[in-house]
Amino acid sequence: MDKKISRRSALKTVAGSVALMGAAMMNPVAALSDDSRARLKGNIHHSVSAWCYGGVGLEGLCKFCKEIGIESVELLDPNQFEMVKKYGLTCAVCNGPSTITNGWNRVENHEKYLKEFEEAIKVVADYGFPNIITFSGNRNGMSDEEGLENCVKGLKRLMSIAEKYKVTVIMELLNSVGHKDYMCDHSKWGIEMCKQVGSERMKLLYDIYHMQIMEGNIIDTINHNHEYFGHYHTGGNPGRNEIDDSQELNYPAIMKAIVKTGYKGFVGQEFVPTNPLPLRSLAQAIQICDV
Repeated sequence: MDKKISRRSALKTVAGSVALMGAAMMNPVAALSDDSRARLKGNIHHSVSAWCYGGVGLEGLCKFCKEIGIESVELLDPNQFEMVKKYGLTCAVCNGPSTITNGWNRVENHEKYLKEFEEAIKVVADYGFPNIITFSGNRNGMSDEEGLENCVKGLKRLMSIAEKYKVTVIMELLNSVGHKDYMCDHSKWGIEMCKQVGSERMKLLYDIYHMQIMEGNIIDTINHNHEYFGHYHTGGNPGRNEIDDSQELNYPAIMKAIVKTGYKGFVGQEFVPTNPLPLRSLAQAIQICDV
């Protein structure tokens, strides 16, 4: 930053940014540029993670999504489902009872999770939503082999419920740098879990940002393993911010690879906007991914 910039001018800049953001919160559609209103191609079903836009408010986010053609607002709890329905949207991935750090790799969690997931899956099915998220849990000294065996043991039991209600359980692949010690941190481990569970209702959430950190080789992994991926997330690396040309991932090429596999599910935008008008970043991301 130029040290000659005065405190007064800096404060004016901040105040202007806050005013712009406030205007966008009052009228989210005002954040659209003309380019953002362009008709979407329909090859990608677009979704967005609600937690990235907490300052906008769920209703404001839903209004904006409806305006620009985003079909889903995701990672919601049951008390938020009516809002997306109100705007004719879906929730591509619903929150589930398990947590990132304490998941299916602990046998002692199985009975509790089986009961809680059955209740949650019934609600998800009643709303007609397709997926519910789950997690492996952290290692905490456990070997990956033991964790795999434990996850498979519990999730196999859950599959009869998922199959009955036609809701897919998706385990998220996360990096274990930011989410220190998380077990399901490589696609190879997650794919083997899906193979052993042996149900079409057990898939992975392939988070492109997280897997770029852990293993790279994104397009090749998608090409060879797409049948195990039930959902995709975006995010710019490094930083998990905008997916524009300020970061290293080539999202148009990645989206083209996803479309080529015949994937018919959703791609969820899950980056943290740095733009003082965050919905403009969201609109830009949709255009980048709409191949």
